[in-house]
Amino acid sequence: MPEQAGRYGIANDAFEALGDPSRRAIIELLGANVPAGRSVGELAAALPISRPAVSRHLRLLKAAGLVVEEPRGTRRIYRLHDEGLAAVRAYLDRVWGEAATRFRLAAENTPPRRGSGGRPRP
Repeated sequence: MPEQAGRYGIANDAFEALGDPSRRAIIELLGANVPAGRSVGELAAALPISRPAVSRHLRLLKAAGLVVEEPRGTRRIYRLHDEGLAAVRAYLDRVWGEAATRFRLAAENTPPRRGSGGRPRP
């Protein structure tokens, strides 16, 4: 990932890139068990946006460290960048991991509330 990591060790660019629904759709398509990757044309055929728009989105995703490109002849093949996605996940785990753990512990240690008739309320 580009080293604009800031205080949390992750580039803000990754979250900015993921803020756009078209870029999230591209990430989902690239993550759909296609280890060989996909070309711009293949991505554009699966999305309601033009090839030039897909190319622009891919440039932003690449700059954010979320995808990598590989030249194959006259085409460029795009794949998810494992390191970039791992950095996003690590950040989310650090930020939300403790909160999720505290919530789980609180839920497990809270007795069910009883409604009328002595049954636990949903």
